[in-house]
Amino acid sequence: MARRFTLKKRTGGSWSGLAELNAEQQAVVSAPGGAMQVIAGAGSGKTRTLTYRLAYLVHRGVDPSRILLMTFTNRAAREMLDRASALLDDQVRRIMGGTFHSVANRLLREHGAVIGLDPNFGILDSEDSRDLMGRCISTVVGPNKDRHRRFPKKNVLCAIASHAINTQRNVDAVIDERYPQCDDDRDAVRAVIDDYHGSKRARQLCDYDDLLHLLLRLLDEHEAVRSKLSQHFQHILVDEYQDTNALQAAILDRLAEAHGNLCVVGDDAQSIYGFRGACFANIMGFTERYPGATVYHLETNYRSSPEILALANTSIANNEQRLPKNLQAVKGAGPQPVLVPTQDAGEQARFVADYVLHLIDEGRSLNDIAVLYRNHWHSLEIQLALQRAEIPFQVRGGLRFFEQAHIKDVLSHLRILANPLDELAWLRLLLHLPRVGTATARKVFDALGDDPLQRKDDPAIRALVPSASREAYAAFCAVLDEAAGANNPGVAIEAILAGPYDEHLDTSFDNPEGRREDLRGLAGFAADYTELDRFLSELALSGESAGENVLGGQVDDDEVLTCSTIHQAKGLEWPVVVIPWLCDGRFPHEASLDSDAALEEERRVFHVAVTRAEEELFLVSPRTYRSRTGGLLFMKPSQFLREVPSELVELMELDAE
Repeated sequence: MARRFTLKKRTGGSWSGLAELNAEQQAVVSAPGGAMQVIAGAGSGKTRTLTYRLAYLVHRGVDPSRILLMTFTNRAAREMLDRASALLDDQVRRIMGGTFHSVANRLLREHGAVIGLDPNFGILDSEDSRDLMGRCISTVVGPNKDRHRRFPKKNVLCAIASHAINTQRNVDAVIDERYPQCDDDRDAVRAVIDDYHGSKRARQLCDYDDLLHLLLRLLDEHEAVRSKLSQHFQHILVDEYQDTNALQAAILDRLAEAHGNLCVVGDDAQSIYGFRGACFANIMGFTERYPGATVYHLETNYRSSPEILALANTSIANNEQRLPKNLQAVKGAGPQPVLVPTQDAGEQARFVADYVLHLIDEGRSLNDIAVLYRNHWHSLEIQLALQRAEIPFQVRGGLRFFEQAHIKDVLSHLRILANPLDELAWLRLLLHLPRVGTATARKVFDALGDDPLQRKDDPAIRALVPSASREAYAAFCAVLDEAAGANNPGVAIEAILAGPYDEHLDTSFDNPEGRREDLRGLAGFAADYTELDRFLSELALSGESAGENVLGGQVDDDEVLTCSTIHQAKGLEWPVVVIPWLCDGRFPHEASLDSDAALEEERRVFHVAVTRAEEELFLVSPRTYRSRTGGLLFMKPSQFLREVPSELVELMELDAE
């Protein structure tokens, strides 16, 4: 049951609710107003502070309907308003609170008519947006068959259009920076996206990005509406301000124009979503845009041990672009973070599984433990090791590694080589060919007969494929031949990546480079196998152990270890955290090593990972890695580890096998 407090003025005008807060939080909650930047370190109680601030404003006589709370999830807004209601009374629920998109939706329905928007406009969800984009591709590009054969898929164009709006840049700039594979088609891409936007306007439809774009347009083009809304919302409070993009920050600036009562809460050290369009300059430059702003710091950490915070503070201090902050622990002393050098990725994975078993023997619940990694493919060996050890786990916010579409695609090539009669694998890959549907794919497979690998090049088989697809079909067959001649599965995967599938990544996925990284990681892992059958069998059988726990008997559905990318883990916490692959080129990512700004964002990602740990932290660093061609590469410990004084970590030496 939620704890309730009675709010009333004490003698001298103080507020009894403030006694529930520390001094840092009290200063924020009881501030008179104006522009406020609250630098809230990890685990410092920012949600609690925002909640009390809402209740305090209402208690001091501010009309709840004239307070605006902006968050990044509707759930966060509901929880804050529920807690504030428990502190005060239900009048708090009159506060307008929600995500930027939900607030924009409400304001546009009330005021959007002046920019030609019907109050009953429809909203496209992500699937609807992709479907409409697909129809625009058919309309604009359809007659040109050669172009259509290799034109980027609808989800790629949706991603380009979205990034352009949220960063307030044009399509050409987005292609140059993030989608160079679309360079040859940029005129057609621009035409399709223009048709997409025009189709929405003609049908009185908005996608999620339009909600923000049109709200800013409304505020910029109609001073009367901007003035009315800015005067109406007397106080604006914003959660996770470091994650705002250029569009969101501009909206906040317009809404705060009349009064300047803008309270933004965030942590520059947790700004890790630049790839999504989040603008680090928003939080770093807030006091430049609001010269009279008061800056508050929440540095008292209620989550982590002093030893974990010492490492976190020391690491992030290496960033030049940062706001001053030093996290201080409330908890008593705990164990030092542990540095675990391993011989290679295999030993790293075995360590994770073995140590989880050790923790269970020591009385830990699986729910207490998380493995947090920089890239999804970093979990490849670890997921297999957990499955082999019959340790139940969940992958937060995504599929298990081998369930992803691009992984299944590449493995389907290998399945055909291992078993040429594998109908499902053939059909999956034949459907990648342009203008080949299910009926044609089945017709081709049926015609391949009992010896598909020998018959695939038969002219009669090629004749079954549409003429526009025959070149692609020939290239697909050539890749199968080249992969069949590889001396290990890793080299076979390299051959597949060098073929038409590379272009398929570019035209079919909105994050092709990340998927290439996954596949390169898979190739490196597969290089350890000399027999294709054994490689595929181990992958297939590894998922069969998910139903029983390590102690025998049935698994408690609520008890699982968490595997997650660090980006998906932000905002969460666990008693025990393991961070693998702490090697230069892995974490930090190799693409960041030549850019100061990118390296600093990587260090912020590391900071987020470290500060998810409450009691125990394990930093794992393999010494060697098997290359995709089978050679042994030596790895340098992560720069982030080298920056930490040795006295802040304890070295764990693993027993030689």
